[in-house]
Amino acid sequence: MATFVPRSAFPALDSLPRSYFLGHHRAGLSRMKSMLSQMDLVIECRDYRIPLTSRNPLFEEDLAGKERLIVYTKQDLGSHGTPADRAREQLIQNSARPSSVLFSSYREKSTTLRILSFARNHTMSKESLLGSRMMVVGMPNVGKSTLLNALRAVGVHKGKVAQTGAQPGVTRKIGTTVKIIQGLESSGDVLLVDTPGVFVPYVPNSEAMLKLALCGSVKDTIIAPTTVADYLLYHLNLRNPLSYREFTEPSNDIIEVLNAVARKTGRLQKGGLPDVEASALWMISRWRNGHLGKSVLDEVTQESLEADRSSIGGIGSSLSQGRKMIKEIRKQKSKQKYLESQ
Repeated sequence: MATFVPRSAFPALDSLPRSYFLGHHRAGLSRMKSMLSQMDLVIECRDYRIPLTSRNPLFEEDLAGKERLIVYTKQDLGSHGTPADRAREQLIQNSARPSSVLFSSYREKSTTLRILSFARNHTMSKESLLGSRMMVVGMPNVGKSTLLNALRAVGVHKGKVAQTGAQPGVTRKIGTTVKIIQGLESSGDVLLVDTPGVFVPYVPNSEAMLKLALCGSVKDTIIAPTTVADYLLYHLNLRNPLSYREFTEPSNDIIEVLNAVARKTGRLQKGGLPDVEASALWMISRWRNGHLGKSVLDEVTQESLEADRSSIGGIGSSLSQGRKMIKEIRKQKSKQKYLESQ
């Protein structure tokens, strides 16, 4: 049997949409900005699996001036706890200074306790009898509401208050203020406000958009599931081609893999034909829930972190820049279609 050789690169897909910045994203960001003066701390959530791609520069631009705690959620889906994982986390923490960084997994109570401890110490340092108000922000579906529920459950032993879901957009408005720490005599309660996820105005390359789609920051209807599954297959083959061995041998052909998944899981159409799209969605969901291994999709190095910090025009950019870039892409596509029709 020939040795399997995975693809060394994923092709650029210029036809993919480069924006998912919706009306409620704009409205939510505007409301957050108006509430900023009432907040003592901004807790920004980013996805551990895409630590660079899930950074939204709009938060740094529009919510500047407040102390920030950056929480990388879903650590359990990306970290094996190896020295390499810890070294990557140290790089991320060093790069974020002066902001503080913590890593979170809703399955690990200890990570929730660390965030509560940070919030309590921050409140006590203010020496305010009125307590503290904090705001949790982040890209769509990075785990803001899940984090809020975990903080409330551990902090004050109360049940779920924020709705969560597999698709982005469950939280579409600024939520009510929720108590996460009971106040002491020397300080009041610690309150947290949930907010809707805000997408970046413009994504500069197709791979970044695929990463966001794979991690669930974009609705599954925006990009063809087979395309997202193909990108997932590309990463699985680079890291562990045996992660899907219960379905088929290692392959670079996504249709071949999805056909095997369909037959194995019974996702068949009339006549026994494989339901490729349903199989793609199932495969993506399995990865999102950690059943196809753990991985970090972004390359995290000192150089990549420095480039990310210095380039506001990378993932994101301002609203006006985003509009200009989208307009230019449409112009180029129209020109290409005209030339092809001649």
